[in-house]
Amino acid sequence: MKIDELIDTDFSGCIAIREHDRHILQKAYGYADMPNKIPNELNTRFATASAGKVFVAVGILQLIEQGKIKLEDTIGNLLPLDFYQIDRDITVKQLLTHTSGIPDYFDESVMEEYEELWKDYPNYKIRTSKDLLPLFIQKPMMYPKGEKFQYNNTGFVVLGLIIEEVTGQAFDEYLANQVFAPAGMSDTGYFELDRLPARCANAYIYDKVREEYYTNIYSVDVKGTGAGGAFTTVNDIEKFWDALFSYKLLSPGMTGEMLKEHSGNEKEGFYGYGIWLKKEEDNTFTPYFQGCDPGVSFISWYHPGENKNLTLVSNLGCNVWKLLRNLRTAI
Repeated sequence: MKIDELIDTDFSGCIAIREHDRHILQKAYGYADMPNKIPNELNTRFATASAGKVFVAVGILQLIEQGKIKLEDTIGNLLPLDFYQIDRDITVKQLLTHTSGIPDYFDESVMEEYEELWKDYPNYKIRTSKDLLPLFIQKPMMYPKGEKFQYNNTGFVVLGLIIEEVTGQAFDEYLANQVFAPAGMSDTGYFELDRLPARCANAYIYDKVREEYYTNIYSVDVKGTGAGGAFTTVNDIEKFWDALFSYKLLSPGMTGEMLKEHSGNEKEGFYGYGIWLKKEEDNTFTPYFQGCDPGVSFISWYHPGENKNLTLVSNLGCNVWKLLRNLRTAI
């Protein structure tokens, strides 16, 4: 079966498959703007939801390498906040590995749709990581710190706040200077939905009742936070992998620590520092990062040994996970 035959005719977004620096497939599908029939292109910038956690993790690990913070540092010592019922002794490492137990403002084990968050708290208020504080700061711990692995969005919001406290910069400005610029990711950034720059795709949700698509502008944070929300291109994602594995972002030792299994399990998946790890048949791990929001789906997987990389992003929330599995089998 040809690779193109695996891709549904209604797929909207971009797909890039690269092996040994040669593209097997690099193609855009569907529309960035449906009503005006403006097509997606390879340099179209897509929202990526939780994929941004990997960039925040790199930023934190850089600060650790610089000696400005430690993995064992606690949120109580790093941030001048009243944490109410939240354990002040949660560590940076526990935040990075989703083992902190900190109350999750979007608990995916309880809430099915991210849109539910904005019924009582307008999404247009979320323009900085601090703007999310009211959604979790007075809630109780989910479980004692370090007790188990449970994917947690609040943990990375707090990591973003730590970057801001330590550097004196907005977390996205820090990432722009210390992660995106060194990697050559000139099309990546955190943009406000009501102030999107050129070449950004709208993300669409299907209304089954009215049988039409509508944009997700009232369904997600108006601007990304430490938990995610970066806009990027498939080309920039490839540049990120290249920079990570050529040690432009972190030292070889810290890169190895980032990509080492620190938490997770067979059922929920294995996790390094801010990055997912796929357990292969030979019991080795390959890294990937992913994101999902209303109208948004993203995944990028890399096999260092085979120098193989697949990146899929959709502005219709298409099932990129199933497609990735099929494409991996095909190549």
